Amino acid sequence: MSITISVNNIVPRIPELRFNEPVFWEMKDNEQWAFVGPNGSGKTLFSDILQGKISLKEGNIRFSHNEKTSEIIKSIAFKDIHSFTDSRNTYYQQRWHSTETDDVPTIGEILKKYTTGKETDRFMHHFNIEEMLSKKIISLSSGELRKFLIYKTLMSNPKILILDNPFIGLDAASRIQLNNLLQEMASVQELQTILLLSDPSDIPDSVTHILPFFKKKRPVPATREEFINNKAYIEQLFPSGKETISLPGSEDSISQHDVTFRMEKVNIKYGNRTILKNIDWEVKNGEKWALLGPNGAGKSTLLSLIYADNPQSYANTFYLFDRKRGSGESIWEIKKHIGYVSPEMHLYYTENVPSVEIVGSGFFDSIGLYRKCNPSQEITAIKWMHIFGIDHLAQRSFITLSSGEQRLVLLARAFVKNPDLLILDEPLHGLDISNKNRASRIIEQYCDQPSKTLVYVTHYPQEMPACVNHTFKLTKNV
Repeated sequence: MSITISVNNIVPRIPELRFNEPVFWEMKDNEQWAFVGPNGSGKTLFSDILQGKISLKEGNIRFSHNEKTSEIIKSIAFKDIHSFTDSRNTYYQQRWHSTETDDVPTIGEILKKYTTGKETDRFMHHFNIEEMLSKKIISLSSGELRKFLIYKTLMSNPKILILDNPFIGLDAASRIQLNNLLQEMASVQELQTILLLSDPSDIPDSVTHILPFFKKKRPVPATREEFINNKAYIEQLFPSGKETISLPGSEDSISQHDVTFRMEKVNIKYGNRTILKNIDWEVKNGEKWALLGPNGAGKSTLLSLIYADNPQSYANTFYLFDRKRGSGESIWEIKKHIGYVSPEMHLYYTENVPSVEIVGSGFFDSIGLYRKCNPSQEITAIKWMHIFGIDHLAQRSFITLSSGEQRLVLLARAFVKNPDLLILDEPLHGLDISNKNRASRIIEQYCDQPSKTLVYVTHYPQEMPACVNHTFKLTKNV
């Protein structure tokens, strides 16, 4: 069996990007790998090294193919959305304010340049890409967007494909489809994959070898069976800590409203496409709800109505905190009582800004914009970072953090102003097991307080907080 990639004695030029020892690693033909480890352990760092994004002081990386690294290896990062829109800073507003006349491509238009054939058509059908072809790129749900980016990258026929937590954000059916698709691609096109995973339970059947990462120590390869059967080692990588969590006190009075929000016969359309049809939903003060539905059912659109980001909310009958929408309240009056996090929110923070300022932006309900916190607000922001176990990242630039660390920063941002309504759209997205457990306990403890209302979205039933006792389910409009 020949060697596809040979990593020899590598040491990155920048000291902060180094492992504790020089790294050696080989990937041979037909092997399928998963880089597994907790958030911030070095998975993404090593992936970037393989792709030539990080310069080396010592060592080298050799490929059996003669092509350029960029032609051999393709990777999928959620931030790739920016290449299909006007700019990073306008995507958030474009998504909800777009019209059929906007100069934004559809999925079908983007895929035109790729060669189609019997195999690619079969893969398109297999992954349900056909139903997206008429949609504009910015109107896709986060799950649909992931499916599209995965399919588009596969169509470029890479020899090695790196996928960063590819299963998160996908509903159960799509996760099965992706697993099957990767297996088919490996057999039909001799594709080799490297999956970056933060949860061992996400390791698919197609993976043959594991490279475990922990605190930027030199990783030691293992076969799939060796890793999965080593329960003690997995526990070491992902400790199930039960340390006491103490939430900061608040001087805010308990909210006395009756109805947190109510929508009556809500209809949302973009051009000829109906997203939401005749939706009635009432959530009372202190209730805990799960919002469920497959990718593309309109969950994100529904949440954008509540958070006052979608202008179509003013064309529908909608009440928030006992007040009818459009009765004179400002958007800031609406948002100051709501804590919100979504899978794509990290896309809007693209400046070289300390993470504590991202947390502090929650006080001002600004997304992608920054205002200086006063000393009291900064202390509160640091307290919430400590609660989520990330206070050591306070002065680190947000854009240098791993995706899991960014998620923890944005979770702290959602809690920082002690909101009456928490909207958590896949809040554990990209977190390792330990951080999932910690975040879940924080959510439970916070919602145990009086007059705290929760709307929680997830495609993983096991992640649903125990306090949730109501369910609202959306289905796709065909």
